[in-house]
Amino acid sequence: MDSILFVASEAVPYIKTGGLADVMGALPKELAKKGMDVRLVIPKYSLINEKAKAKMKEVTTGIVNLAWRQLYYGVEEIDADGVKVYFIDNEWYFKRDRLYGYDDDDERFAYFCRAVLAMLPQIDFKPDIIHCNDWHTGLLGVFLKEDFCHDDFYKGMKVIYTIHNLKYQGIYPPSVMRDIIGLPQELFDDGSLECDGCVNYMKSGMVYADYITTVSSTYAREITYPYFGERLDGYIRANQDKVTGILNGLDEDAYNPATDSFIKARYTPKNVKAGKRVDKDDLRRELGLPVRRGVPMIAIVSRLVEDKGLDLITCIADELVDDDVQLVIVGTGDWAYEDALRNLARRHPTKVSANILFNEALAHKVYAASDIFLMPSRYEPCGLSQLIALKYGSVPVVRETGGLKDTVIPFDKYKGAGNGLTFKNFNAHELLFTTKRALSYYEDTALWDKLVCNAMESDYGWKRSANAYIDLYKKVLGEE
Repeated sequence: MDSILFVASEAVPYIKTGGLADVMGALPKELAKKGMDVRLVIPKYSLINEKAKAKMKEVTTGIVNLAWRQLYYGVEEIDADGVKVYFIDNEWYFKRDRLYGYDDDDERFAYFCRAVLAMLPQIDFKPDIIHCNDWHTGLLGVFLKEDFCHDDFYKGMKVIYTIHNLKYQGIYPPSVMRDIIGLPQELFDDGSLECDGCVNYMKSGMVYADYITTVSSTYAREITYPYFGERLDGYIRANQDKVTGILNGLDEDAYNPATDSFIKARYTPKNVKAGKRVDKDDLRRELGLPVRRGVPMIAIVSRLVEDKGLDLITCIADELVDDDVQLVIVGTGDWAYEDALRNLARRHPTKVSANILFNEALAHKVYAASDIFLMPSRYEPCGLSQLIALKYGSVPVVRETGGLKDTVIPFDKYKGAGNGLTFKNFNAHELLFTTKRALSYYEDTALWDKLVCNAMESDYGWKRSANAYIDLYKKVLGEE
């Protein structure tokens, strides 16, 4: 039985800032169901929920070197859903008010990578593959193949490196080589760890990986172009033979309108119309919107940032709500967008509810109540929100990029095929026209019922994605 160690900076249900945590909560669990020995390791942040901390058992402690430093590490463990989860404990690095954004993040995550490798013989676990995720784990392959490999215990271990978002790379000055990484300068000089004159943790992860994945097939192609490649497109083009895209799945235990405890009326494709009517009226009352039957509800659940297409939304919002619609927004982000959406709600108090916050229960209620879901991203490596919207029968209107293109299939009203609506260019009026087309479909009850049914029956659970990862693991281990 192949053994896999996932290494990441966050994972649900323990700690989350973004989609990486959702993947780390769902993929190892799905692989374990298929009989693999799967384990996961993340830092033991002080912000991890107390319920999880109460379940942790101490496994080992030790000392790990980081350049000229000798540093303590502790390892604690939880068994959950067939997956052993390890937590690297060091209060100096991880007892903080947030996960990221500190001046010493370069040191914190270099330490984390070395501590993970140091713990393996102490816990008597020799993984066939170490599966690293995003820039925080980019140095693990470097340390494994340039330092730890001199110990027979580590020989033969393979590294897979997954890019969840190429924009965030872990870029630091060259002095990091001497002061933190503590490996020969030629690794910087020959370009292995260097990009544009700086140490680049993400590039390091790619260079030292046996295989690179990203989170959708379209995004894997897009990052070979300068527009999406974030200065690493040249390296990616030159190494396309070891890059592939595997679409993320949706954790259907967490997001399922048939079992969701957050919503008033649970429903399946067979009774979606009745369920949505109840959930819509319940949400309207909660948000202070008029309860008006037959009026479609449009939703946005998003970080309010430029990359998510907020410029397009704020540009056409007044024109959009000129129609007989209600618009519900949930999210936080850049002040300018937050302010613009609050002002939109002030101008249209009976049509717009701008909830500048993030609340898990409210988000579930919005997915369940809404008819149309807007996601006009500038780029989207995979996207989770459109998968949730599909599951809840909220028809997605998305831009054709990354995972949005791979999961939202344009609806053909003549053939009755497709699960949403898409537009190609990053253009506000393409978004407006496409949304208005969705509203015209909403007026045709039979057509809309078919589209909603198609959306809810889209299969984007983790089983298919997990099988693709298993095939990749076999390939990397030469077991094909």
